[in-house]
Amino acid sequence: MNDEARRVGAKIAAKRVELELSQKEFGKRIKRSESWVSQVERGVRKIDRMSVLEIVAEVLEIPISELQPAAIVEAATSGKPQAVSDLALALTASSALRSTLGRPFESDRDVGTADLLDGAKRAWELAHGSSYRELGEKLLDLLPQLEIAARVATADEQTSLFAALAKAYHAAAAVLSKLGETAAAWVAADRAISRAERSGDPLLMAEGAFRLTIVFHSARWLELARSTAEDADEALMALDMADNPSVHSLRGALNLQLAVLASRSDDADRAYAHLDVAARLAEQLGEDRNDYDTEFGPTNVRLHEVSIALGLGDAGRALRVGEALDASGLSAERQVRLLIDLARAHEQRRNVSGVMVALAAAEELAPEQVRSHPLVHKLLADLSETSAANDPAFIDLKERLVD
Repeated sequence: MNDEARRVGAKIAAKRVELELSQKEFGKRIKRSESWVSQVERGVRKIDRMSVLEIVAEVLEIPISELQPAAIVEAATSGKPQAVSDLALALTASSALRSTLGRPFESDRDVGTADLLDGAKRAWELAHGSSYRELGEKLLDLLPQLEIAARVATADEQTSLFAALAKAYHAAAAVLSKLGETAAAWVAADRAISRAERSGDPLLMAEGAFRLTIVFHSARWLELARSTAEDADEALMALDMADNPSVHSLRGALNLQLAVLASRSDDADRAYAHLDVAARLAEQLGEDRNDYDTEFGPTNVRLHEVSIALGLGDAGRALRVGEALDASGLSAERQVRLLIDLARAHEQRRNVSGVMVALAAAEELAPEQVRSHPLVHKLLADLSETSAANDPAFIDLKERLVD
């Protein structure tokens, strides 16, 4: 029996009793059997779907955060834009978005379908540009607007609106997972998959699995991330869409995640096997693309090779591949991630000037991403324990990047 499952089960039982609900009545309200409720409350069964946790929390009238492992429910830090912290709270608070679905937005009656669809596209432009504050502010308005519009629209408009809603939730999951808001990112990714299903686009659902893989990876749930990516990859291979470039892009992106996950477990053979699969898919595409906002293509494969080499402790390979790579055609977010990895490789080689050059270049491209990235904070903290701590240039860089 898992300690965390026992803790969550005990919390559910206590709140259920407080509300004077029997296990049978509670089960009816959450659409589960009395036996299922009993198993959960005893810690025999673990709730492994965020959508189920969301319903349980709503019926119990508590925030989802109370049912999440303490290690992943992180308070907003001073380094996060307030709008992103607000977005995380809105997603994880009980009924925060659901409560909006029953009433129109008085100030938003004139928001048309075209504007909402453009809003979802704009959200991804901001995500790719690592404009976290502006993205958070936009999503706080856009998500409830899309939720209502998709439900009151005509049948002809619903498909595109649910697709846009899925994309907006994908963008939310992307930024929230980067900033350590794992519980909220999980909510966003889970909702994205359900909205994608209503859009009728299986590839949009596969993108949701890709985002969910990244969320689990960020939370260090490596096995859960791996199984999610493998299941999605197998499902894509089974589709009768073998010549569709988007399928190649999604499968390639999933295999890149699987490669990085394997490197985190020091499994070099499996890591480079998945990287080879991704490289073959990129070769079939023959160009860098951005199908389903994956930015998949030959350049992104090489970019991930840098991260994989680092994960396996091969700073030399990371530097050889990374410094020869022209990533200028990718988004600012991808370019900055490469620069952060190069800084990490230089740090492993005790090349302080290399670290500082890479981080300064990254800061120029996407300052919000660099200032909020935990790997950057760790790099600067590690260097503060060396002779670099007395270097005026290093002191200036650290003051700019760490609040």
